[in-house]
Order: sequence, then C-alpha cells, then structure tokens
Amino acid sequence: MLTHTTAAALAALLALTSLPATAQEPTFAGKEIAVVIGYGVGGGYDAYARLLAGHMGKYLPGNPTLPPQNMPGAGSLKAANYLYNVAPKDGTTIATFAQQIAVAPLLGDAQFDSRKFSWIGSIASEVSICVTSAKSEIKSWDDMLTKPHVFGGEGRGSDLDTLTIAIQTVFGTKTKIVTGYPGTSELMLAVERGEIDGVCGMSYSSLKSRFRSLLDDKKVRIVLQAGVASAPDLDVPNLLSLAKTEEQKQLMGFIIAPNVMGRPFAAPPGTPADRLALLRKAFDATVADPTFREEAARLKLEVTPITGQQIEATIDQLYATPKPLVQKVAEISGADK
Repeated sequence: MLTHTTAAALAALLALTSLPATAQEPTFAGKEIAVVIGYGVGGGYDAYARLLAGHMGKYLPGNPTLPPQNMPGAGSLKAANYLYNVAPKDGTTIATFAQQIAVAPLLGDAQFDSRKFSWIGSIASEVSICVTSAKSEIKSWDDMLTKPHVFGGEGRGSDLDTLTIAIQTVFGTKTKIVTGYPGTSELMLAVERGEIDGVCGMSYSSLKSRFRSLLDDKKVRIVLQAGVASAPDLDVPNLLSLAKTEEQKQLMGFIIAPNVMGRPFAAPPGTPADRLALLRKAFDATVADPTFREEAARLKLEVTPITGQQIEATIDQLYATPKPLVQKVAEISGADK
C-alpha cells in the first residue's frame, strides 16, 4: 500500500513527466553545431563564419561549440544543396554561402526554394567590386568596354560568375571568364601573378580585410563597384549609375539586390521553430556583442547586420519579380543554357 507521503511524491513525479514538450526549453548541451562554409579557407565567407563560430556558442542554451567545416564547390552551391537536402534539421547544422544563391533557383541554377531555408541572419551587407591586376591593361571601366581581358570565376551561380557574365552581356564588355577557382584566395593569387586580368563580384569588405596588402602595395586596383548604395570611400563608378535604359536598370538591380544579404547564415528547411528562434536570438546577440565587434574590427571585417526576418523579406521580394524580367536575367547570365 502506498503511504500518503509516497503517493504525494509519485503524483508530483507523474505531473512533471506529463508536462508538454513545449514547456521544456531546447538545449544544445553536449552537442556541436556545425558551421558549413561554402568556400575554402582564407576568403571572406570563411573569415566571417569563423568569427561567428568563435562567439555564438555562449548565447545558446548548453553552450555548444561551433566547429567550422569548409565545403567548397560550384560557387558554394554544393554547401547550399547539402544544407537543403542532407543536413540534420534539428538546429545542429548551419551554413553560409553566396548571396546569389538566393536567386539561383529563380534562374534555373538550383533545384530548391530559397524561401524554405531557415534564415538566421547576416553579419554584413556588401558592395561588390571589380578588381584588376596592376599588371593588367584594364585600369578603368572604359578599358573593360574596349580592351579584351580575362576575369576569373568560381562556378555558375556564384557571386563572381553571375555579375561578370551579366556585365558582359548587358554592357558589352570584352570579357572572357575562366571559371572553376575554388575560392577568393586562389583567384586573388592568380590576379596578383597576372595570370588573369581580374575578378568582378568579390566583396569590398573582403578586399579590405583579407587582401589589404594587395591594395596597399598597389598590386591591384578597383575599377568598378556594384551595390544598392555606393561605398563612400570608393572613387569609382557604381554599376547602377552606368545603366542607361530602364531595362538595364531593372536587370542590374535584380542581380545586385542580394548584396543586401551580404554574409547570410541559414539552417535547413524544416528546422523546428523553437530551435530557429534560439539560433536567431543567439545570432542577434552575438553580432551586437562588444567582444565580437572588437575582434571584427581587428580583422577589418565590417559588421552591418540584418536579421533573419529581413533576409526572408528580401527573398520574398526577389521571388515576386515579374517572370519576364527573371527570364531575361537568366538569359544574360547564361543560367538558361
């Protein structure tokens, strides 16, 4: 027979075990959260991802570690496909990949829906630039229009390939693209050596942080910028200002719009809402953390964050673009071939 005390204790235990799961906060105690990076070691995406990985764990319940895992390939499309189709959907894997991945499905370059990623946030918006070697004859926008040159790329759908091909097609630059480089580090080495004339589509923040010495030593020059807003310290034309017709403005505006996303991070589609909420909360706290900001400043990485909800709104706007315009972008970028 149960005593009154034993019965009361059993009742209390049963009450605890019958609490709904939603009353228990998810925890990452004893777990790792893999940070998949769509590029090789040494580039801008890699630098931002490793910076985040070193600080975000303390803002997550259970204080998990966040080991970075580089997964380069196809301009970061390999990492995006992995996150979308393979990665566990329990909050233990997040990834960063090219901002242009957001529009890749619209252009036929990817078999997924960007709206279904569980967007966490972005550390910084970006201005893209075209950079040429000091050994190259391409010293200005006018030179791009009149002199044959070779620019490097990382794979169809990447930031570099998309912008380079679009500029060539819309404005008639005399550009030949050699693609397939694994990342920005390899590309900039080729630029420095004069093996290629330059690159279009790399981020200005990446040049200033990871490759500052090339700029300071005048081994490279910036000939063009492309952004929703111009970088105030750059005295080169903004691509949008060079658009003469309304169609050119619309086409380039669509291609440049993902720059707002800059350095995005996402979890897989179907990540539980409570886990996504924890990841977003931790991300927002991390990018506001003074220690994080100090390290970013030391690494010369700009921090102009946007939230996961803001990324979702940007992608929704891109998906609402009229189909004829999207088809035209697909044609000029070669995505329909």
